[in-house]
Order: sequence, then C-alpha cells, then structure tokens
Amino acid sequence: SEQSLWKILGICLALTWLNPHVYLDTVVLLGSISAQFTQMKVYFALGAISASFLFFFALGYGARLLLPVFKNRKAWQILDVMIAVVMWSIALSLVFTL
Repeated sequence: SEQSLWKILGICLALTWLNPHVYLDTVVLLGSISAQFTQMKVYFALGAISASFLFFFALGYGARLLLPVFKNRKAWQILDVMIAVVMWSIALSLVFTL
C-alpha cells in the first residue's frame, strides 16, 4: 500500500541521514584522506564514489547469496569469532602503538 511505501522510505531516510557513521566516514575520514590528493581531486572523488557503489552493491547481493549459509547457527558463531578476532587485533595494535 502507499502508506507502507512512505513508511519504508521514511525509515530508509532516517537510517541514512540520522546515522553518525555517514558523517564520520564521508566528512571526517574521506575528507582528511582527500587532503593528500590536492592535484587529483577528481580522480579521488571518482574512486571514492566507485568504491562506495561497489561496496553497497556487493553488500546487498552478497547478503542475498549468503542467506542459505547464515540459516545455520554455526555460521553465525564462526562469523562472530572472526569479528572478535578482528576487533581484538585492532585494539591490541592501538594499545601497542601508543
């Protein structure tokens, strides 16, 4: 129905514009990295746009392809362990580089 379409669009907009990572990633992270490429601004912008498009495209279709895999509880446990290893690696690298 039209009401549910507006509700879905509202949720999508809220998740996009109220998400602090939008601003951290695009403004702070990309903005600070882009300062190194003053002579190649257009190429940096095109690369960032392309990478973003490919990432979200792969995320959407990858999730669809991995749906059968993640119906298994063991797959979620393996993913959780992998995420924990990455997070601990980042934490330890930050501790030991300070």
